[in-house]
Amino acid sequence: MSDAQNLPSNGISYKQAGVDIDAGNALVEAIKPAVRSTRRPGADAEIGGFGGLFDLKAAGFVDPILVAANDGVGTKLKIAIDTGRHDTIGIDLVAMCVNDIIVQGAEPLFFLDYFATGRLDVANAKAIVEGIAEGCRQAGCALIGGETAEMPGMYHGNDYDLAGFAVGAAERGTLLPRADIAAGDALVAIASSGIHSNGYSLVRRIVEMSGLDWFMPAPWDEKQSVSDALLVPTRIYVKPLLAALRAGMEIKAMAHITGGGFIDNIPRVLPDHLAADIDLAAVAVPKVFAWLAKVGGIDEREMLRTFNCGVGMLVAIAPDDTSRFIQHLIDSGERAAMVGRLTERTGAPVTFRGALAL
Repeated sequence: MSDAQNLPSNGISYKQAGVDIDAGNALVEAIKPAVRSTRRPGADAEIGGFGGLFDLKAAGFVDPILVAANDGVGTKLKIAIDTGRHDTIGIDLVAMCVNDIIVQGAEPLFFLDYFATGRLDVANAKAIVEGIAEGCRQAGCALIGGETAEMPGMYHGNDYDLAGFAVGAAERGTLLPRADIAAGDALVAIASSGIHSNGYSLVRRIVEMSGLDWFMPAPWDEKQSVSDALLVPTRIYVKPLLAALRAGMEIKAMAHITGGGFIDNIPRVLPDHLAADIDLAAVAVPKVFAWLAKVGGIDEREMLRTFNCGVGMLVAIAPDDTSRFIQHLIDSGERAAMVGRLTERTGAPVTFRGALAL
């Protein structure tokens, strides 16, 4: 008699241990239409196999360099979890990865996600993945795979976590920053849609201190609840920036303003001999940042190192192309303005003039 036949008939099942394989299979079927909607040249955006495929030649590349990025959404997830609103958090996940790829002059090509939870709720997971698919459509990349992990005991209640992985490509010799980046190049700020996906541990602490709950009107925008205002998804800048690069605009470098704000992100794309000189008075600061600074008692430097303060992307561009670039962004539905220039570095890599409108 085999060992299997000797097992007790009242043995526990995987489902009884907290993992529902059928729910996982149901989720795969439920999200297939959203995944298919992200098809693009190079990928058919089908899921269910052991790996996702992408054809660089079909995407039009001749001699490509691959560029990869991965990220998460941070504790912005807690607001989605606490309010039961899961439809936009996937856009944030995609944005945090693809915006890091476009700043290197590369086109995001495909995306994979990792979704981990204690108990799989198919409806909530479907909403999350549909948000991821929407982010992929905004970025023009294909959702070619992912992983759903049901891990009872690791996550409690409705808690879940997300991670994203994106891969892009650029033709050899076209990556940013360019070697001819120089003092005198203009700095153009492209507006954020709000807080984006950084600083939410501080944001949640300030909301708690203020006595507000998620469903009350936002003091900085009473047409929205606090949670709706804070869950506005991260802006995805891929398509207008890719179009500008393909149109031959002389973009020298780009910085995605994420965790670390202006102070830590801008130096990442500058050579040692250059500094960014920024006029803070030229930055259009959304009201939410003024509210956070006031209620939290946060000084300007801390704001500049924690939040984007209204600038989702900073672009260094040749002076002669500045007006053309700004008009292109405006025509693409973005809000943009020149906020400074690159200078020869004599001290800090980022210097400020004026003050934020806090």
